[in-house]
Amino acid sequence: MQIASFSNTSVSPEVVQFHTISREDRERTSAPGLRAFREIADRFDLSEADRIAILGDPGRSTYHQWMKKAREQQPLTLPLDTLLRISAILGIYKALTILFEDERQALVWLKGPHQGTLFAGASPMVYMLEGGHDGLMSVRRYLDAWRGGNMGLGAPEGSFEAVTEDDLVFA
Repeated sequence: MQIASFSNTSVSPEVVQFHTISREDRERTSAPGLRAFREIADRFDLSEADRIAILGDPGRSTYHQWMKKAREQQPLTLPLDTLLRISAILGIYKALTILFEDERQALVWLKGPHQGTLFAGASPMVYMLEGGHDGLMSVRRYLDAWRGGNMGLGAPEGSFEAVTEDDLVFA
């Protein structure tokens, strides 16, 4: 996998430089990323099984070894897939904090059923847990689009309305 390096100035696409994500990049970001994941998972009230599923189903002993190393700030190099999953969770959390004033409202949205095409009656959390990497990225993209004002196919321009308590559905 490659990532792009952008300068702070506006450049043409021909000038964008790409570099491979190195082992050093993964080592540098693994422990901090896993600590951030743990904090978010605590806020989402995820079980150990849910945390393991979101991280890509590492063995239970591997998961605990990773968490111990991250907590004790020992050297740790996670697989790229695991780091990408953590990145998706960070993006989901960021979008939820932007879209909802109250963390409880965000959790109701995250764990409640939705009739949208993407979710088909399931909660975004179930979609994330059962959909693997694609499920995580789909929820992240959905929230990023919503955050950007995209109300979905057929919604008239400027129809965005803030989420209110009346919009929350308890099943």
